[in-house]
Formats: sequence, structure tokens, C-alpha cells
Amino acid sequence: MRLKVSELLAHGFQAVSLPDGEREIDGVYIGDLLSWVMGRAQMDNAWITIMTNVNVIAVASLADTSCVILAEGVEMPEDLVQTAQEKEINILSSSQPIYETALVLAGLVS
Repeated sequence: MRLKVSELLAHGFQAVSLPDGEREIDGVYIGDLLSWVMGRAQMDNAWITIMTNVNVIAVASLADTSCVILAEGVEMPEDLVQTAQEKEINILSSSQPIYETALVLAGLVS
């Protein structure tokens, strides 16, 4: 059984937008160059980034990632949180640096 996005909340992640917390995670992708992520992230990946603009929501939708994880304590503007909710994009945040965020996920995602 795969890890569900909502289960990350028990491991130090905070919900920013969680319209589909039952979505399963199958892998992790890390990247900030949106065109690169769009062509390489796989469906159901958790995507770790520090980007917080509207294009993140579009790329997450196009790549069909299970969630976006904002690392390094970055915050998404409230209008974009509302857009993510409307587009049913799960967004979580982590106060940890990207590497440590990835390490937590590595221990959880098989």
C-alpha cells in the first residue's frame, strides 16, 4: 500500500492546500526549473520545490503530481492557495531544507 498525501502531516509537513489528501504518492521529484519538471516529473510523484508562483499549480496539474511540497519554509500567497484548492492541487510545506525534506520522503515512499 502506498503512502497517502495526508499521511505526510504526521511527519512534520503542514497542509497548505489539501483537497485530495487520499491521493497516493509513487515517487519523488525535486526541481525548480518548471519546464524541466513538466517534462520529467511522473504522475503521482511528490514534487519538492521552492517556487511559489501560479505556474507551479499549472505544472503540478499538467504533470499530475500527487502533491507539491514547498521546502525551506517558503510560503505561497493566499490567492495562489485558493487557486490550488480550485484546481484540486495538494500543496504541503516543510520548514526543512530541500535535502532534509527529501530524506524524510525517502524513508516513507517505497
